[in-house]
Amino acid sequence: MPKSPPRLTYPEGLDALIPVWQKRRGRLGFGEDEALPPLNADLAAMAMQRVPSGIAPLPLPASGHAVKRHALMVELAGQSDLALLNGLLIAHLRKRPQPGHTAALFQRVWAEQGIMLRAELSTRWLISSVITFADHGVSEPQRRLGQSLNILFSLMKLYEFERLCSGTPPDRPFRDSRRIRPPLPLDMPDFSLTSGGLDINLLAPIWAEALHEPVAGPLACHLLERLNADPGTLFRRLALMRNAQKTRRHKPEMPQGQ
Repeated sequence: MPKSPPRLTYPEGLDALIPVWQKRRGRLGFGEDEALPPLNADLAAMAMQRVPSGIAPLPLPASGHAVKRHALMVELAGQSDLALLNGLLIAHLRKRPQPGHTAALFQRVWAEQGIMLRAELSTRWLISSVITFADHGVSEPQRRLGQSLNILFSLMKLYEFERLCSGTPPDRPFRDSRRIRPPLPLDMPDFSLTSGGLDINLLAPIWAEALHEPVAGPLACHLLERLNADPGTLFRRLALMRNAQKTRRHKPEMPQGQ
């Protein structure tokens, strides 16, 4: 009897994902008299100016650029015009095509104003910024850092979202005693909680490379330090589970009769 074909997560195959992915990358068009700031824009002045609060509704119809700029102004009200520019540059750099100087201006922003932006931006925008280097870094270390962190944070977001469906708070590790023992997917070998170093092998090379990259590196280090301090991640839960298991193994047995 012939075997039935395996059920696929994406029934039409992975090739079918490409048009869906490309559809999200359509160009952000400009209206009349609309443009990104020039490459020689005064970034220091933008860092001092604030996005106003109480943004009026956007008159329609409007260009894709105008719609995105308006949405960012609402979201970033009270923050610097530099934070707004960074968001706009990221939005355009995710599309194809974009104005020719967009990537160079993004590089200028982070080379000259990285310290200020690391202090101002939310973690969400810091992640969006660092992963932009994956496609628009000017060096292989920049692109490698951006790609590594893109994969790391994207998989974290997917996994942490799914875990919330368990009903267990993100800062509470699962009990190892409740673990079931089916094989890991793709015939991957099991993970040893006490002696396995997969988490270290994942994070340490990214950190080591970030220490030597002058533009994207400080941003990557800043995010990895935030990751290290966050109590609600897979890495913290694994550390708690590992410590608890080591404590149980080294706990002296009480003499019988006491």
